[in-house]
Order: sequence, then structure tokens, then C-alpha cells
Amino acid sequence: MNTGHDGSMSTLHANSPRDAISRVESMIMMANLNQPLDAIRRSIVSAIQLVVQVNRLRDGSRKVTSISEIVGLEGESVVMEEIYRFDFHDSDFGGVVKGEFVTQGIMQRSELVKKSHFYGLYDELMSSFSEVRA
Repeated sequence: MNTGHDGSMSTLHANSPRDAISRVESMIMMANLNQPLDAIRRSIVSAIQLVVQVNRLRDGSRKVTSISEIVGLEGESVVMEEIYRFDFHDSDFGGVVKGEFVTQGIMQRSELVKKSHFYGLYDELMSSFSEVRA
């Protein structure tokens, strides 16, 4: 993922943001690079900032259901903070899933907040924490 460019994007199949990190660990271990697990986790933390979870809903639509930030390591664990989550409420008469996006609060150790300052997007990011959008 480190190509000398700011940012990259990739996809993988996982059931949750936490599961996505476990799958990346597994793929690296299957490559037989003989790296210890703590080195693999340090590499993951330095290479991946956000995990965006997209699910297929019961009405057949796909929706972003979670955005989580990787904030570091504590002991042997990769620490993640969920930033946004889609809360499901119900379906309308046509079966379309209804819900709303909710923010999970201000990030305590967020690299995203630091980068939002750099790119002039801090106010917009912070205002999203006071809004509830569907």
C-alpha cells in the first residue's frame, strides 16, 4: 500500500471492520514473509487509516453501514474507533430499508481530525457530528 502517494484504496470481503483487519493479518501471514504478528499489526496500523463497511440490505440495496478509523495499537490489539454508523429502523411499504446515519462522537486520537485541519475541512467534519442524516 505504500507507493509514495498520499492515499490508496482497496477492497476485501469481511463481516465487520474488525473482521477486515483480521483478514488482512491472515493474508499477510499466508504470504509466508516470516514476520512476527506484532510487526504485521504495526504495518497494518501505519498503512490503513479508515475501514468503510458496505452491506447488502434485505431490500437488495447496498449501503455504507460503518466507517471506522484505525487509531493505533494497544498491547497486541489494533485499536479502532467507529466514526459513523447506519442505524436501521424499519422498512417502508415498498420494503425499502429506512434508517439514519449517526456519528459516534468526537475522535480522541484521530488522525482524520489532524488531516481535516490540513485540508481545510475541519469545520465541515465537525458539523457532521452535530447533524443526523438519513
